[in-house]
Amino acid sequence: MEEQTALIRLDDINYEFPLILGTEGEKAFDIRSLRTKSKFIAFDEGYGNTGSCLSDITFIDGEQGVLRHRGYPIEQLAAKSTFLETAMLIIYGELPAEESLAVFRKRVSSSASVHTSMHHHFEGFPGNSHPMSILSAMLNALGAYYPEMSSNDRDQDLAHFDETAALLISKVRTLAAMTFRMKKGLPFVAPNHSRGYCENFLHMMFTEPYFDYIDSVGAGDALDLFLRLHADHEQNCSTSTVRMVASGGANLFASVSAGVCALWGPSHGGANMAVVQMLEDIHASGDDGTRFIEAAKEGKAKLMGFGHRVYKNYDPRAKILGKTVEQVLTQIGVDDPLLNIARRLEQSALEDEYFVSRKLYPNVDFYSGILLRAIGIPPEMFTVMFAIGRMPGWIANWKEIAENPKGRIHRPRQIYTGHGLRDYQALEKR
Repeated sequence: MEEQTALIRLDDINYEFPLILGTEGEKAFDIRSLRTKSKFIAFDEGYGNTGSCLSDITFIDGEQGVLRHRGYPIEQLAAKSTFLETAMLIIYGELPAEESLAVFRKRVSSSASVHTSMHHHFEGFPGNSHPMSILSAMLNALGAYYPEMSSNDRDQDLAHFDETAALLISKVRTLAAMTFRMKKGLPFVAPNHSRGYCENFLHMMFTEPYFDYIDSVGAGDALDLFLRLHADHEQNCSTSTVRMVASGGANLFASVSAGVCALWGPSHGGANMAVVQMLEDIHASGDDGTRFIEAAKEGKAKLMGFGHRVYKNYDPRAKILGKTVEQVLTQIGVDDPLLNIARRLEQSALEDEYFVSRKLYPNVDFYSGILLRAIGIPPEMFTVMFAIGRMPGWIANWKEIAENPKGRIHRPRQIYTGHGLRDYQALEKR
């Protein structure tokens, strides 16, 4: 079969470029030689139409509402897997055998503690510091305690990859819990290595003197699901940032620290905070959501947690999380009025032609904030929870960059729109 090509005509000259076909039928034309051949570059602000890499990790079909990790539908992973098993799938490419998973769990569990000298780092942050600022700084500083894993020598960093991956997945929750307690003026709680991943995190967060936090309402299971649903999401802002930093040869600690900074933005990881604030404002006004819906349709109010840059259908993660929120609230015994408002907004969006025609369906942020709130996580920690969940995806994407011997440093081009050539000598005539 003759190889297909794309034809671009520029200045009366035809240029041919090979086509690339993805596993799921995605189509692209390879313009890596465009500038060399024609002196033109492609302009695509925000990279919405640009494939920045070839990746084996995650597939999204936004039109159909499909999300798969290494070929496994998110619905199956949500129903049957765990966060650590999903993390191994994303990082290593296959669901682990029970023996391999047990080794990974043990490595994660044994890596939970942080060096005692790191405790003093927290004293340098003002009490009103944002948790994401602290988390990014502490992850970067963490690398200094493991020089053999953060050498910026690619071969050496890869030789320690398994150990580093487990260490980061483990310690990110410890640093998150320490951040939470520092801001509340509470003493740090040492990890309990006999507890599971999420149960141990909740223990480090909420244990008090003479009160050892025990999860009796399924909060750990709900949190595990939340982390699974956030484990990777293709080339989003933070993941692309991790890949860009890694492309320069940076170690895994530095790369994921940069990912935290990118995730911090309100248009990315901070979206679930905005949803909860919106629901609280609706409730405080005495509205059940009806008036707010009409105001949103008139452009007088902004509906947060609806629509997604990728999904033009219902975010599959939102469907899963919406059901879980109700179960968790029932188990905890909380009657959260925000959930009732959220349900009314969701129903309106699914039935009202205004929202349907604009493909404004609920996304994962719409319910994740309510879930975290029910568990006891304060809003300022929501994005930190997102970072814990996204750690496997960042690690897997760093690995793809690091293992590619032909990889090049990421260096986008630009269209310069400033002044043309200017003469400095003219200044002397003033």
